[in-house]
Amino acid sequence: MAKGMPSMVALLGLLAVAGYQNRDKLGGLLNGLGNQPADPANPNRAPGGLGDILGGLGGALGGASAGGVLSGGLGDLVDRFRETGRGDKADSWINTGATNATVDPTDLEETLGEDTITELTQKTGLSRSDLLERLSRTLPEAVNNLTPEGRLPTEAEAQRFAG
Repeated sequence: MAKGMPSMVALLGLLAVAGYQNRDKLGGLLNGLGNQPADPANPNRAPGGLGDILGGLGGALGGASAGGVLSGGLGDLVDRFRETGRGDKADSWINTGATNATVDPTDLEETLGEDTITELTQKTGLSRSDLLERLSRTLPEAVNNLTPEGRLPTEAEAQRFAG
């Protein structure tokens, strides 16, 4: 599952490492994502900055734009929540209402799946429990703030959050 959704993995990795409370740093990381030349010794690893934080994530995304990572990653993430019967949680983050449903680490484990969690722990250097705890804290607010109009943003709209 994780291998087919690099934008979702990138978004989750960035949220786990930088956290939404550091959204200025998140925007800077997204702006450099996929736009740096690959390290010749490791073609799947972007040098410096994001490459140091998330291993080979930038290389996995090729030339993906920051807006593409955000809009594609959000779409994939919401789809996973809906497919696993937790669409009401994701929808509460997107909708314009004042209440965002919480998500606990167990829900994240079941929604993201073993492959995605393993990939994220490898690329972020976080332990499984730290990763899931950080995502359970940052994900509802991040999705809520990235969907101010009550819907997933287009790639062009999402670009404004990264820049």
